[in-house]
Amino acid sequence: MLENIITQLKNKFSSIHDLIISFWVIFIIFSFFIALNQSYALSHEWVGGPISEYGEQLWDRKSIKRNKDGSVRVLSKFIPKTKSEITQDILYTMDINCFEKSFRDVDVFIDEQNSHFNNLADWQEPNGDQLILGVIGQVCRVEN
Repeated sequence: MLENIITQLKNKFSSIHDLIISFWVIFIIFSFFIALNQSYALSHEWVGGPISEYGEQLWDRKSIKRNKDGSVRVLSKFIPKTKSEITQDILYTMDINCFEKSFRDVDVFIDEQNSHFNNLADWQEPNGDQLILGVIGQVCRVEN
């Protein structure tokens, strides 16, 4: 009888111990995913760029990073003057070559589900586009 009680207590202790370990494992995993989501939700520091009759171009000071080829990568946002279902804020991940004053859009998206990353995009000249020229000028002044 005593052996039976001892065996039952051992089984209960083992179950409680397993439950506590399971709780901590789930807690750690959950905490990891919360921290991961917060790291992707970093705040932006939008810098006002040029304004045209069509809208305004901004760029994120916190997103600037130097690429291996010497160009600069930055997140940029176009805000149209009039918004509708067709015209919405558009985010661009731009690479900027400060020496040649050229750029390439390596990612264009309206929301995070509709992203089109293309790290092999061709370099382009701004062709007088004052919005793009303004962003290139501002970013290159900050970065150099």
